[in-house]
Amino acid sequence: MSLRCLLVDDSARFLEAARALLERGGVEVVGIASTGADALSRVRETAPDVVLVDLDLDGENGFDVARRLVGDVPAVILISTHSREDFQELIAASPARGFLHKSSLSARAIRDVLSAGGPSAPP
Repeated sequence: MSLRCLLVDDSARFLEAARALLERGGVEVVGIASTGADALSRVRETAPDVVLVDLDLDGENGFDVARRLVGDVPAVILISTHSREDFQELIAASPARGFLHKSSLSARAIRDVLSAGGPSAPP
């Protein structure tokens, strides 16, 4: 069974690139969103297995978006171009299953975070 994913990022360019990359790796990208409100709506429409949320969403805090999504999806993974060390304490305190640097994003990396099951999971 394919892993169903929703991507949440304010960069259309990144969303397109990430969708192509993940789909080549066998992840079904069931939707994209650029805001927290859009993400909540898409989650209800698409029922993803995992939601990838950028930490910096043009005026919105990705940690806040992750907290709002956690009750509605099996897993949230935070993503960013910033290093894990920049946000280590916030990542550990968040309800997200883990963190991936955008340069490390792949279907395998997502599966690894989900199987490890915690915010300290390696990228």
